[in-house]
Amino acid sequence: MLLKIKRKISSLGSELVYRLALLKHAANLPSLEAGDRKILDDLKCDGIHITTLAELGFDSTAELLKAAYGYSSQMESGNHDDSHEKFPQVYTVTYLPEFATWGSEKRLLNIIENYIGLPIIFHGVHLRKDFPNKSQFGTQLWHKDAEDRRTIKIIIYLNDVEEKHGPFEYIPASLTSLFRLNYYRTYYKLWKSGHLGITDEELNEIIPKEAWKSCTGSVGTVIIVDTKKAIHHGTSRTEDRLTLFSCYTSTSPDRPEVCTQYRDNTFPQPKLTEPLSNSAI
Repeated sequence: MLLKIKRKISSLGSELVYRLALLKHAANLPSLEAGDRKILDDLKCDGIHITTLAELGFDSTAELLKAAYGYSSQMESGNHDDSHEKFPQVYTVTYLPEFATWGSEKRLLNIIENYIGLPIIFHGVHLRKDFPNKSQFGTQLWHKDAEDRRTIKIIIYLNDVEEKHGPFEYIPASLTSLFRLNYYRTYYKLWKSGHLGITDEELNEIIPKEAWKSCTGSVGTVIIVDTKKAIHHGTSRTEDRLTLFSCYTSTSPDRPEVCTQYRDNTFPQPKLTEPLSNSAI
Protein backbone atom coordinates (compact mmCIF):
# COMPACT_ATOMS: atom_id res chain seq x y z
CA MET A 1 0.00 0.00 0.00
CA LEU A 2 2.79 2.43 0.89
CA LEU A 3 4.50 1.70 -2.41
CA LYS A 4 1.28 2.47 -4.31
CA ILE A 5 0.92 5.77 -2.45
CA LYS A 6 4.53 6.72 -3.28
CA ARG A 7 3.96 5.91 -6.95
CA LYS A 8 0.79 7.99 -7.00
CA ILE A 9 2.54 10.96 -5.42
CA SER A 10 5.41 10.62 -7.88
CA SER A 11 2.97 10.47 -10.80
CA LEU A 12 1.11 13.55 -9.61
CA GLY A 13 4.40 15.40 -9.14
CA SER A 14 5.52 14.48 -12.64
CA GLU A 15 2.21 15.64 -14.09
CA LEU A 16 2.50 18.97 -12.26
CA VAL A 17 6.01 19.53 -13.61
CA TYR A 18 4.74 18.71 -17.11
CA ARG A 19 1.80 21.13 -16.87
CA LEU A 20 4.02 23.92 -15.60
CA ALA A 21 6.45 23.33 -18.47
CA LEU A 22 3.58 23.64 -20.96
CA LEU A 23 2.52 26.95 -19.44
CA LYS A 24 6.08 28.27 -19.41
CA HIS A 25 6.73 27.38 -23.06
CA ALA A 26 3.38 28.62 -24.37
CA ALA A 27 4.74 32.14 -24.90
CA ASN A 28 7.64 30.75 -26.96
CA LEU A 29 5.65 28.64 -29.41
CA PRO A 30 6.47 29.51 -33.05
CA SER A 31 3.88 31.20 -35.23
CA LEU A 32 2.02 29.14 -37.81
CA GLU A 33 1.07 29.84 -41.39
CA ALA A 34 -2.69 30.24 -41.79
CA GLY A 35 -3.17 26.94 -43.61
CA ASP A 36 -1.28 24.98 -40.96
CA ARG A 37 -3.74 25.90 -38.21
CA LYS A 38 -6.12 23.23 -39.59
CA ILE A 39 -3.47 20.54 -39.03
CA LEU A 40 -3.01 21.66 -35.43
CA ASP A 41 -6.77 21.76 -34.77
CA ASP A 42 -7.25 18.23 -36.16
CA LEU A 43 -4.43 16.89 -34.00
CA LYS A 44 -5.94 18.46 -30.89
CA CYS A 45 -9.39 17.05 -31.67
CA ASP A 46 -8.86 13.50 -32.94
CA GLY A 47 -5.08 13.10 -32.82
CA ILE A 48 -4.66 12.91 -36.58
CA HIS A 49 -4.50 14.93 -39.79
CA ILE A 50 -4.29 13.42 -43.26
CA THR A 51 -2.80 15.38 -46.14
CA THR A 52 -0.48 14.82 -49.11
CA LEU A 53 3.08 15.65 -50.06
CA ALA A 54 1.72 17.93 -52.78
CA GLU A 55 -0.47 19.85 -50.33
CA LEU A 56 2.42 20.32 -47.90
CA GLY A 57 4.53 21.57 -50.79
CA PHE A 58 8.00 21.24 -49.24
CA ASP A 59 10.93 21.97 -51.55
CA SER A 60 12.71 18.85 -50.27
CA THR A 61 9.96 16.41 -51.37
CA ALA A 62 11.43 15.50 -54.77
CA GLU A 63 14.78 14.47 -53.26
CA LEU A 64 13.00 12.59 -50.47
CA LEU A 65 11.05 10.48 -52.97
CA LYS A 66 14.07 9.88 -55.19
CA ALA A 67 16.05 8.58 -52.22
CA ALA A 68 13.15 6.53 -50.83
CA TYR A 69 12.52 4.68 -54.07
CA GLY A 70 16.22 4.25 -54.71
CA TYR A 71 16.97 2.66 -51.35
CA SER A 72 13.76 0.62 -51.34
CA SER A 73 15.11 -1.21 -54.41
CA GLN A 74 17.53 -2.94 -52.00
CA MET A 75 14.63 -4.43 -50.05
CA GLU A 76 13.12 -7.89 -50.43
CA SER A 77 11.01 -8.67 -53.48
CA GLY A 78 7.56 -10.16 -53.35
CA ASN A 79 8.61 -13.76 -52.78
CA HIS A 80 6.61 -14.56 -49.65
CA ASP A 81 6.38 -17.81 -47.75
CA ASP A 82 3.29 -19.05 -45.92
CA SER A 83 4.32 -17.60 -42.56
CA HIS A 84 1.52 -16.30 -40.38
CA GLU A 85 3.90 -13.75 -38.85
CA LYS A 86 6.21 -12.14 -41.36
CA PHE A 87 7.88 -9.09 -39.85
CA PRO A 88 8.47 -5.93 -41.91
CA GLN A 89 11.82 -5.04 -43.36
CA VAL A 90 13.03 -1.73 -41.92
CA TYR A 91 15.94 0.51 -42.86
CA THR A 92 17.09 3.34 -40.60
CA VAL A 93 17.62 6.30 -42.94
CA THR A 94 17.88 9.07 -40.35
CA TYR A 95 21.44 10.01 -41.27
CA LEU A 96 20.79 10.32 -45.00
CA PRO A 97 20.38 14.00 -45.92
CA GLU A 98 17.32 13.58 -48.16
CA PHE A 99 15.30 12.17 -45.27
CA ALA A 100 16.73 14.39 -42.55
CA THR A 101 16.08 17.53 -44.59
CA TRP A 102 12.42 16.73 -45.22
CA GLY A 103 11.86 15.67 -41.61
CA SER A 104 13.40 18.94 -40.39
CA GLU A 105 11.38 21.31 -42.58
CA LYS A 106 10.77 24.41 -40.48
CA ARG A 107 7.04 24.59 -41.18
CA LEU A 108 6.65 20.99 -40.13
CA LEU A 109 8.62 21.48 -36.93
CA ASN A 110 6.54 24.55 -36.10
CA ILE A 111 3.29 22.60 -36.42
CA ILE A 112 4.59 19.77 -34.26
CA GLU A 113 5.99 22.08 -31.57
CA ASN A 114 2.66 23.90 -31.36
CA TYR A 115 0.92 20.58 -30.85
CA ILE A 116 3.36 19.03 -28.38
CA GLY A 117 3.60 22.36 -26.55
CA LEU A 118 7.27 21.97 -25.59
CA PRO A 119 10.66 22.14 -27.34
CA ILE A 120 10.77 19.12 -29.64
CA ILE A 121 13.26 16.66 -31.07
CA PHE A 122 13.13 14.92 -34.44
CA HIS A 123 14.28 11.38 -33.65
CA GLY A 124 14.60 10.08 -37.19
CA VAL A 125 13.13 8.12 -40.08
CA HIS A 126 12.48 4.50 -40.98
CA LEU A 127 11.98 3.25 -44.51
CA ARG A 128 9.63 0.30 -44.06
CA LYS A 129 8.27 -2.49 -46.23
CA ASP A 130 5.40 -4.53 -44.76
CA PHE A 131 4.60 -7.95 -46.17
CA PRO A 132 1.40 -10.04 -46.37
CA ASN A 133 0.42 -11.79 -43.14
CA LYS A 134 -2.25 -14.30 -42.25
CA SER A 135 -2.57 -13.41 -38.57
CA GLN A 136 -2.82 -10.28 -36.44
CA PHE A 137 0.38 -9.68 -34.46
CA GLY A 138 2.92 -6.99 -33.54
CA THR A 139 1.91 -3.54 -34.78
CA GLN A 140 -1.16 -5.08 -36.41
CA LEU A 141 -2.61 -5.32 -32.90
CA TRP A 142 -4.38 -2.21 -31.64
CA HIS A 143 -2.00 -0.21 -29.45
CA LYS A 144 -0.74 3.18 -28.33
CA ASP A 145 2.90 4.19 -28.60
CA ALA A 146 4.94 4.82 -25.47
CA GLU A 147 7.64 7.34 -26.34
CA ASP A 148 6.10 10.42 -24.72
CA ARG A 149 2.90 12.05 -23.48
CA ARG A 150 2.45 13.40 -26.99
CA THR A 151 4.23 11.55 -29.78
CA ILE A 152 3.94 12.56 -33.41
CA LYS A 153 4.55 10.00 -36.12
CA ILE A 154 4.45 10.98 -39.78
CA ILE A 155 3.62 8.17 -42.20
CA ILE A 156 4.16 8.67 -45.93
CA TYR A 157 2.68 6.15 -48.37
CA LEU A 158 5.17 5.30 -51.11
CA ASN A 159 2.66 3.21 -53.04
CA ASP A 160 -1.09 3.42 -53.49
CA VAL A 161 -2.60 1.86 -50.37
CA GLU A 162 -5.94 0.09 -50.66
CA GLU A 163 -7.47 -2.35 -48.16
CA LYS A 164 -5.35 -5.17 -49.60
CA HIS A 165 -2.16 -3.30 -48.65
CA GLY A 166 -3.04 -3.04 -44.96
CA PRO A 167 -3.72 0.68 -44.45
CA PHE A 168 -3.14 2.50 -41.18
CA GLU A 169 -6.32 2.39 -39.09
CA TYR A 170 -7.24 4.40 -35.99
CA ILE A 171 -9.96 5.33 -33.55
CA PRO A 172 -10.66 9.08 -33.37
CA ALA A 173 -9.31 10.27 -30.04
CA SER A 174 -12.60 12.04 -29.32
CA LEU A 175 -14.16 8.57 -28.91
CA THR A 176 -11.63 7.51 -26.27
CA SER A 177 -11.12 10.75 -24.37
CA LEU A 178 -10.50 10.76 -20.62
CA PHE A 179 -14.13 11.54 -19.84
CA ARG A 180 -15.57 8.60 -21.78
CA LEU A 181 -16.09 5.07 -20.53
CA ASN A 182 -14.36 3.86 -23.71
CA TYR A 183 -11.10 5.34 -22.38
CA TYR A 184 -11.09 3.19 -19.25
CA ARG A 185 -12.30 0.04 -20.98
CA THR A 186 -9.67 0.38 -23.72
CA TYR A 187 -6.89 1.19 -21.25
CA TYR A 188 -7.82 -1.88 -19.19
CA LYS A 189 -7.62 -4.12 -22.24
CA LEU A 190 -4.22 -2.68 -23.16
CA TRP A 191 -3.02 -3.06 -19.57
CA LYS A 192 -4.11 -6.72 -19.49
CA SER A 193 -2.12 -7.34 -22.69
CA GLY A 194 1.01 -5.88 -21.09
CA HIS A 195 0.54 -2.94 -23.47
CA LEU A 196 1.45 -5.26 -26.37
CA GLY A 197 -1.88 -4.68 -28.09
CA ILE A 198 -5.41 -6.00 -28.48
CA THR A 199 -7.17 -7.81 -31.30
CA ASP A 200 -9.94 -6.60 -33.59
CA GLU A 201 -12.38 -8.82 -31.75
CA GLU A 202 -11.45 -7.37 -28.35
CA LEU A 203 -11.69 -3.77 -29.54
CA ASN A 204 -14.99 -4.40 -31.29
CA GLU A 205 -16.48 -5.25 -27.88
CA ILE A 206 -15.69 -1.70 -26.74
CA ILE A 207 -15.85 0.42 -29.90
CA PRO A 208 -17.87 -0.98 -32.84
CA LYS A 209 -16.05 -1.49 -36.09
CA GLU A 210 -18.22 1.13 -37.78
CA ALA A 211 -16.32 3.80 -35.83
CA TRP A 212 -12.87 2.64 -36.96
CA LYS A 213 -11.17 4.86 -39.54
CA SER A 214 -9.17 3.21 -42.32
CA CYS A 215 -6.57 5.44 -44.02
CA THR A 216 -6.47 4.24 -47.60
CA GLY A 217 -4.77 6.66 -49.95
CA SER A 218 -2.75 7.19 -53.08
CA VAL A 219 1.03 7.40 -53.25
CA GLY A 220 2.14 10.58 -51.47
CA THR A 221 -0.51 10.41 -48.76
CA VAL A 222 0.83 11.86 -45.49
CA ILE A 223 -0.61 10.84 -42.11
CA ILE A 224 0.35 13.08 -39.17
CA VAL A 225 -0.78 11.34 -36.00
CA ASP A 226 -0.29 11.40 -32.24
CA THR A 227 0.28 7.69 -31.71
CA LYS A 228 0.02 8.06 -27.93
CA LYS A 229 -3.37 9.76 -28.14
CA ALA A 230 -5.08 7.73 -30.88
CA ILE A 231 -5.27 3.95 -30.53
CA HIS A 232 -4.19 2.54 -33.89
CA HIS A 233 -2.71 -0.35 -35.86
CA GLY A 234 -1.71 -1.53 -39.29
CA THR A 235 -4.32 -3.84 -40.80
CA SER A 236 -3.77 -7.30 -42.25
CA ARG A 237 -2.65 -7.31 -45.88
CA THR A 238 -2.33 -9.52 -48.92
CA GLU A 239 0.09 -7.23 -50.79
CA ASP A 240 3.25 -5.30 -49.83
CA ARG A 241 3.09 -1.79 -48.41
CA LEU A 242 6.01 0.67 -48.64
CA THR A 243 6.15 3.62 -46.24
CA LEU A 244 8.30 6.16 -44.43
CA PHE A 245 7.86 6.62 -40.66
CA SER A 246 9.22 9.70 -38.84
CA CYS A 247 9.09 10.28 -35.08
CA TYR A 248 8.93 13.47 -32.95
CA THR A 249 8.60 14.01 -29.19
CA SER A 250 9.49 16.64 -26.63
CA THR A 251 13.20 16.98 -25.91
CA SER A 252 12.64 15.10 -22.64
CA PRO A 253 10.43 12.13 -23.61
CA ASP A 254 8.89 9.84 -21.00
CA ARG A 255 10.57 6.76 -22.51
CA PRO A 256 13.82 7.90 -24.17
CA GLU A 257 14.98 4.29 -24.51
CA VAL A 258 12.12 3.63 -26.92
CA CYS A 259 13.26 6.48 -29.18
CA THR A 260 16.78 5.19 -29.85
CA GLN A 261 15.65 2.79 -32.61
CA TYR A 262 15.67 5.69 -35.08
CA ARG A 263 19.42 6.27 -34.61
CA ASP A 264 20.98 3.08 -33.26
CA ASN A 265 21.61 -0.37 -34.76
CA THR A 266 18.16 -1.81 -34.05
CA PHE A 267 17.59 -1.83 -37.82
CA PRO A 268 20.20 -1.81 -40.61
CA GLN A 269 21.01 1.12 -42.80
CA PRO A 270 20.77 0.71 -46.58
CA LYS A 271 23.91 0.43 -48.65
CA LEU A 272 25.01 3.97 -49.37
CA THR A 273 24.89 3.87 -53.14
CA GLU A 274 23.49 6.62 -55.34
CA PRO A 275 19.68 6.45 -55.06
CA LEU A 276 17.99 5.30 -58.25
CA SER A 277 15.40 7.38 -60.06
CA ASN A 278 11.90 5.96 -60.21
CA SER A 279 9.05 6.46 -62.61
CA ALA A 280 6.65 6.81 -59.65
CA ILE A 281 8.26 10.06 -58.53
